[in-house]
Parts: sequence; structure tokens; C-alpha cells
Amino acid sequence: MTTLVLGASGATGKQLVEQLLKHDQKVKVIVRSSASVPESWKANNHISITEASVNTIGADEMAGYIEDCHAVASCLGHNLTFKGLYGKPRKLVTDAVKLVCNAIEKNAPEKAIKVVLMNTAGNRNNDLNEPISFGQKLIIGLIRVLVPPHSDNEKAAEYLRAKIGQNNPLIEWAVVRPDTLIDEDQVTEYELHASPTRSAIFDPGKTSRINVGHFMANLITENELWNKWKGRMPVIYNSENV
Repeated sequence: MTTLVLGASGATGKQLVEQLLKHDQKVKVIVRSSASVPESWKANNHISITEASVNTIGADEMAGYIEDCHAVASCLGHNLTFKGLYGKPRKLVTDAVKLVCNAIEKNAPEKAIKVVLMNTAGNRNNDLNEPISFGQKLIIGLIRVLVPPHSDNEKAAEYLRAKIGQNNPLIEWAVVRPDTLIDEDQVTEYELHASPTRSAIFDPGKTSRINVGHFMANLITENELWNKWKGRMPVIYNSENV
């Protein structure tokens, strides 16, 4: 089985690729520069590396990359620099999700393709009408205006939830919502919830990037887990923070 990973050169994307390899999956990655990926990937015949900017790829080209894949995972995010936060592309994540979905629809696969999007616990699942305090709503509103990547994450998840929906015969999806991301060397115990159990603003939890990669890889490779969370937006916390 083959998975296409977008954002594979990022801190969480690298963890996802490594976890997929542990599942003996074949992996395709699209990165701006092959210099940003580990040297071990370049010698691994289970990995195919394409150098390209996702925001310059057309639907027909993306359809070619996805054609032999059973899943697509996005760990794309904006760089934490002034240009990364406020420069173009302002809708990097949303545009990538739309591109992937359009490419899948062009291919019209016989079996639905899994699309897994890494997002944030600060984003609400509108299917569940998740409660939010007035204070958090106010701050999220300010972040939405002042920090464009947050709005981008919201719109990407909303596209899957509202546009692709629950009954698309070609695309199944899940949106993974970690809280504050941290670096750890090993997979540890983690908790999964349908909705946040704590405030992402006033009482944030922590989620290790390797745990996010582990969960996303399991979603892609384990049908029982996928059937539990497809069409949903699971929140993931490291267990000691729950």
C-alpha cells in the first residue's frame, strides 16, 4: 500500500513517514527540496521523493502522484517566520486539501481514498457544536484575524467536513487535532477524544509529534481504527496531560 505525504519535511511530517515505514508502507513525499529530508530516505526503496512546491502543482499533475495511492496525509503548516505567517501562500493548507480532493475526483478510484489532515485542537468540529467559553471565543477571533494560518487550518478542516462530507464515494477523511506540539524521541501513551477535553487557550495540553505521526499512520493502515474515526475530528493528547 502507498501513502502520499504532504509536508513530509516538517517536524511532524517526518515522524509520520517514519511510522508508515514501520508499517511496511510505501511512501511518496513531495518536498520543496530533497536536502530537507533525512539521507536515509534517499536510499530507501520504499520512499519516492518528488521536489516541487505543492502550491504550484495542478490537479492533473497531483492526480498522477495519487493514482496508485490508497491514502493521502497532510502535515503541511506555515513556517513560524514573518513571511511564513503573513506572506503567500496564505491558504497553503486549504488549497492543498482542495487540490488533493480534486485530483482524487479526477482519478475516480474504485475504492475511496483516505485523506488524513493534521490540524489543531484550537479548531472546532461544527458537526458536534463543541462548547467554547466567551473568553476563548474572543481570543480565537483575534487569532483568526491576526494570525492567518489559524484561519487556514479552520477552512481546510471545514472543506472536508462540509464540502466533501460523510457520503462521498471517492473520498473518506479524518482530521487529527493535536494540542501544543512537543518533541519526544519515543511513542508514548496517548488519549483520543471526539472533542477537546480542555481549553486550547487557557488550559492547553501537550501532544508529541511522534505520537501524532503514530496515530496518523495507524489510521491509514488499520481499518478498524479508520472506521471508528473517519468523518470525524479526533483530538489527541499525551496521556500524562489528560
